[in-house]
Amino acid sequence: MPQNKKIVIQDLGLVPYQQAWDYQDQLFSQIVNQKIANRNFPEDEQQPTANYLLFCEHPHVYTLGKSGNADNLLLNAAELATKGIEFFPINRGGDITYHGQGQLVGYPILDLDNFFTDIHRYLRYLEEGIILTLADYGIAAGRIDKLTGVWIDHEQQQNPRKICAMGVRSSRWVTMHGFALNVNPALEYFSHIVPCGIKDKAVTSMEAELGRKVPLAEVQQILTKHLCKLFGFEQQ
Repeated sequence: MPQNKKIVIQDLGLVPYQQAWDYQDQLFSQIVNQKIANRNFPEDEQQPTANYLLFCEHPHVYTLGKSGNADNLLLNAAELATKGIEFFPINRGGDITYHGQGQLVGYPILDLDNFFTDIHRYLRYLEEGIILTLADYGIAAGRIDKLTGVWIDHEQQQNPRKICAMGVRSSRWVTMHGFALNVNPALEYFSHIVPCGIKDKAVTSMEAELGRKVPLAEVQQILTKHLCKLFGFEQQ
């Protein structure tokens, strides 16, 4: 199959979670179906698969990964309704997390056969793009062993706090779901869950670390630059 490093980058704006999930699933299925169809043709007649990177914000919502613990949601259905928060059990990895306005959510829908077939490398590249973006704002961030995502105070761990959560799904080396970088969200919504199922660590945001709001569009532009360089994306 011919490799295609071109990527379509779309800013969906503020979009309900179900709508974004349906759109992801549509693109994901198209890529998988193309890969299956290619098997019926000699290599020189196969069609390249597409790659997408979707950016968006969501209205208040909690999502629970397929391996997550429902007890990590600390509100019942009536309390969720009163607070205007949706809840979705979904088909990504990881536990529970929160999405809301002021958070930059990214959904890479990639055929990793176009780049490299290594899901751990894929996750590390997503993390590295976030780490480099935060460094551009003077925020020192990194990884904590055995904990996916990006953290502040990741070395001394006197007050480790997560600034970016990640959870992905992959099938036939096609990815969906992705990352959520806390730029300026209302952090109090994290108090109604055990974020990512981790009880002994806090959550933070770029706003909380810098003491000022940061334009989402600016962060998105910088992050896109870093991800393009790391993956070798060619923007269409």
